[in-house]
Amino acid sequence: MSVRPYRDIHRRKSRQIQVGSVLVGGDAPITVQTMTNTLTADAAATITQIQEIEAAGADIVRVSCPDEESTAALSQIVKATKIPIVADIHFHYKRGIEAAKAGAACLRINPGNIGSAQRVKEVVQAAKDHGCSMRIGVNAGSLERDLLERYGEPCPEAMVESALNHAKILEDHDFFDFKISVKASDVFLAVAAYQGIAEACDYPLHIGITEAGGLRTGTVKSSIGLGMLLWSGIGDTVRVSLSADPTEEVRVGYEMLKSLNLRHRGVNLISCPSCARQNFDVIKTVEALEKRIAHITTPMTVSIIGCVVNGPGEARETDIGFTGGGNNTHMVYIAGEQHHRLKDQDIVEHMAELIEKKAAEIEAEKAANDGNEAASSAA
Repeated sequence: MSVRPYRDIHRRKSRQIQVGSVLVGGDAPITVQTMTNTLTADAAATITQIQEIEAAGADIVRVSCPDEESTAALSQIVKATKIPIVADIHFHYKRGIEAAKAGAACLRINPGNIGSAQRVKEVVQAAKDHGCSMRIGVNAGSLERDLLERYGEPCPEAMVESALNHAKILEDHDFFDFKISVKASDVFLAVAAYQGIAEACDYPLHIGITEAGGLRTGTVKSSIGLGMLLWSGIGDTVRVSLSADPTEEVRVGYEMLKSLNLRHRGVNLISCPSCARQNFDVIKTVEALEKRIAHITTPMTVSIIGCVVNGPGEARETDIGFTGGGNNTHMVYIAGEQHHRLKDQDIVEHMAELIEKKAAEIEAEKAANDGNEAASSAA
């Protein structure tokens, strides 16, 4: 289906950097990332969690490196995982140097907070020597004392000034491979700060509502704040901060991007909330189907609607549709057209098999097209 003009989002023009093998900014897809919550010094536990994060679809993962034991484990972690690793080094410049040598793809650091100019120079040199990018991470809860004294409280202006001050330090060291975040737990504060920094520079922006809360409350708060930013074209990489399993952050991040037609991964499942008109148990069916097709990464749209009021209309706009009918006889749609009826069968398994078949067809077609393009290029 063609994308209608009212659905267009014009992304802010930003310069592009590399986080390992992943491009961030410019015309690169908006990336999704999360952070481990294991002890980084426990390499085995951290590797296991990162592999789960990879399976969930994360593009980038951040690990905390507060001590020498953590950076010592980082080399083993980097070798055992696939996605680029961002080392969060807090305030200790030596951790930054160690993390760069260990293979971190990016350092999360505020250069103004690690001490003398010589220390900053050493960290920047380590980043240059080992191909690391950086993230300047401003947080409303840890603004510099002089800014708080001048502004009186955390505010968008103070956060933007802090970010630009840190950026100037890196620029003075001829280092420009960095992204910026200006996070706050308050949605209004975070959005205003991001709007300000987006106007003030062209560096790629890592967006997030920090300390957003648990799975439900954090998802709602993040969706409001990040949705506003993404809708207005602001954001090059996203982290949804939840007091939940890191894989949930990844899933929510993709759902946000999917809902704004910015990036697609897996099945976009359209389903009704159900009512007295439903001709099958919509809620239980959708819950079971989501679990059954969680392994599908191929983008497609599927509708599950309880009755014929909205079912046929939704089905016309989806790759696969299912509409409840009377006498336990339901209609399955393929590519918007009525395809076959389903009666007295397992709805979840039947739909899952159709989705798996469609995914295989899409992937086969994609592989064939890629092969043809490669052959044309070679010729």
